[in-house]
Amino acid sequence: MEAVTAPTAASTPFDRAERRIWSGRAEAYADTYAHLCAHLVPALLDAAEAGPGARVLDVGCGIGTVSAAAVARGASVYAADAEPGMVAATRRAVPGVTAHIARLPELPYANDTFDAAVGNFVLNHVGRPLAALAELRRITRPGGRVAVTIWRSPGAPGQTLIGRAAQAAGLTRPDWLPALAPEDDFPRTKEGLAALLGAAGLLDAECSEMAWEHRCDPDTWWAGAEQGIGAIGQVLTGGGAEGMAAARRAYDDLCAEFLTRDGLLVLPHGALLARGRA
Repeated sequence: MEAVTAPTAASTPFDRAERRIWSGRAEAYADTYAHLCAHLVPALLDAAEAGPGARVLDVGCGIGTVSAAAVARGASVYAADAEPGMVAATRRAVPGVTAHIARLPELPYANDTFDAAVGNFVLNHVGRPLAALAELRRITRPGGRVAVTIWRSPGAPGQTLIGRAAQAAGLTRPDWLPALAPEDDFPRTKEGLAALLGAAGLLDAECSEMAWEHRCDPDTWWAGAEQGIGAIGQVLTGGGAEGMAAARRAYDDLCAEFLTRDGLLVLPHGALLARGRA
């Protein structure tokens, strides 16, 4: 299958900030938060019915975790990510995958190309989530499945740990880092995400809440944010060396709530998994 030219639409300030946040951070992500995001991959592929012979698109592919799992199931997999470093990482990790540099909601694929389209937490990183889902519906054949995960809001205690430390240190969100525009936002609840899938034209939309505990040593959990990953990473790095040190001291104190006898953090997390039919 050849890639086609996608229509061009103006990116939002949120989209542009996301490109800045993630530029050059594929390796840091691989060493830190990729392990967290991998927890839901089996359930995501089950929801998409991504089995042997299925044509599957992994959008927001990151370092290729979902793509590798889909290939292992016998699927024929394409992958896309807006960050070139992520695409390169996916190509290295999953040699059989065709990976493109592309961003939602402008994918370089023809209508009705795939049997399933999956996005593991990618909706958290696009400025127009409704348009992104409509694009996934467009490139999925009639009757095919679209399945996505997002972080729920409010976040579980494990998700808010570093944010609490930053707040304790008096760090604030940088002025250049915008939130999602109100007209593009939606409730990060089961009902809110299911309604968004329905508004995008997906049929039989349903959503479930997923909960798990992520085990990680304190230094590794801190390292992702310290290297600027995500909005919280920008809050930390925006505070300079003094602010970072103050946040780390607060973090070390707060970690006591989650530490086990073996010195690992056990961090409760919660996310939403939704699917619909094209």
